[in-house]
Amino acid sequence: MDLSLFGALKQGSLAMWVIAACSVIALAVALERAIALWGFAAKARHLADAVARALYRGDLEDGRAQCERSGSPAADVFLAALVTAAAPRTGSRGPAAPEKITAAVERERQQVNLKLRRNLWVLGTLGATAPFVGLFGTVIGIMHAFRQMAQTGQGGFTVVAAGISEALVTTAGGIAVAIEAVVIYNFLNVHVQKLVLQLRLLTEEYLEIVSETLAAHRAAEPVAAKPRSAGEA
Repeated sequence: MDLSLFGALKQGSLAMWVIAACSVIALAVALERAIALWGFAAKARHLADAVARALYRGDLEDGRAQCERSGSPAADVFLAALVTAAAPRTGSRGPAAPEKITAAVERERQQVNLKLRRNLWVLGTLGATAPFVGLFGTVIGIMHAFRQMAQTGQGGFTVVAAGISEALVTTAGGIAVAIEAVVIYNFLNVHVQKLVLQLRLLTEEYLEIVSETLAAHRAAEPVAAKPRSAGEA
């Protein structure tokens, strides 16, 4: 029996080609996620520090420019706080309320969480379905072997042994691809959960800085002079 990769694909028929395609897809998703997640925490921390320094200087525009120039997905989270803080409150000339800023940041943080988990479902699906694809190919191969035995009129295990052994290649291939996809999925899933936690802690720290700088901004605002009464004139 040909044990080469091309020989295994030929012996496994169409099912083996599907399994090979699943393996390529799993590797492609793993590469795409590795590139997307590479350095995420470091970039987010660097951007948060840069925006925090701008806020402490009272330079809101520089903070927004830092977010707009950054390539980090977390930039949208920090930018949401700055945009909302710059928007005046209803019926007031002061900055937006802290509750509104927190809500805006939380919405963007959830969006970033979804981006971090993008395409992970593909790995989970491949890990769950690849063994069944292999089993399907094996069943088809065994049916083909017994059909040949019925057509030739010859019986015995030696007649169908070669056909069955070739059909079992698809089961082995499906299990191998499932192991590959599940290992990659678990690794990336744990890594994403770690990044999500780091982003949440970083966001909470950032919101504390925003609240502190807003409080200082309100304290520095000039108090409008009260009109004097007729008796004080």
